[in-house]
Amino acid sequence: MKTTKYATLSLALGLAMTATAASASTAVPAPRPPDPAMAAHTVTLTNHDDGRTVVVHPGDVVDVRLTGLREKGVTWVWSDLAITAPHLLRRVGGGTTPGGDARAVLRAVGRGHGDIAAVRHCVAAPGHVCSHAVMNWKAAVDIR
Repeated sequence: MKTTKYATLSLALGLAMTATAASASTAVPAPRPPDPAMAAHTVTLTNHDDGRTVVVHPGDVVDVRLTGLREKGVTWVWSDLAITAPHLLRRVGGGTTPGGDARAVLRAVGRGHGDIAAVRHCVAAPGHVCSHAVMNWKAAVDIR
């Protein structure tokens, strides 16, 4: 009688452990909430986008990449980008490089309108002469 009692108890314990292990291995983890940074849309603007207007939404990113130019002993360098509505387009990165490039990474944080602008001018290498010409670059951003 004792042997039957222990055998039954062992069998019940074995079944319970198997059921627990099976349910743990097939459990589906709870879904994670969406990451807001992953949902953000990025708009990239370059030298060729002068005069362009783009439409973005709060949370979106505007990535401006202006490339300097080296030719015949001179380098055409971009100024740092100016933002007319920093309360709507928050700068989160960027700057200028010695090679003449300028970059700004901006996050739209409100609704409205802002402009982004830069100026390209000449820097002469020793023994070379620059033109006094400048090139203006501007893009408009509507945040809706």
